[in-house]
Amino acid sequence: MNGLIEKDQELLLFLNGLGNSAFDPFWLTVTGKWFWIPFYAILLYLLYKSFPLKKLLFILIFITIGITISDQLAGIFKHGIARYRPCHTDSLISQMRLVICGGNYGFYSSHASNSFFLFSFLTILIGKKYKYLPYILFVWASIVSYSRIYLGVHFPFDIAFGAAVGFLLGGVLANLARKVVNRNMA
Repeated sequence: MNGLIEKDQELLLFLNGLGNSAFDPFWLTVTGKWFWIPFYAILLYLLYKSFPLKKLLFILIFITIGITISDQLAGIFKHGIARYRPCHTDSLISQMRLVICGGNYGFYSSHASNSFFLFSFLTILIGKKYKYLPYILFVWASIVSYSRIYLGVHFPFDIAFGAAVGFLLGGVLANLARKVVNRNMA
């Protein structure tokens, strides 16, 4: 386990070290939730164009449930595992670029989990209808996730684990939503 933690720290220092203060405002913007409101509005419009209103409401309920589970589960893991964020790890602070810092614990990243949840969920539901949407969503989720490493608030493994949880949760809930919507509202 110590070897994995050391590799995770080395990868963090490498990726975080690629940063430059000239790009800090960009990554601070990318990691913020308000910046993405126009993007979310476009996604909502695509869902609106893909489903009748009654089905759309159920899908939005599933999205809300998924984001809530993703966030709450991340909080449980953060306090249960209690792995300090890089910006709270004394042995790393002098070696890394510290742009911002969050709460004490960072395993796992709810940013990564939430963004990969949406990637997976929307790809399954409307990815075939909108040919490039899965690629756009994957790039978006990856950029949001990388921003957390760049800023020094998550280790790469926090991101990878969060992305995996979000991806799996999105897949499960998208398939469940599809069954519920198609069965009860045909």
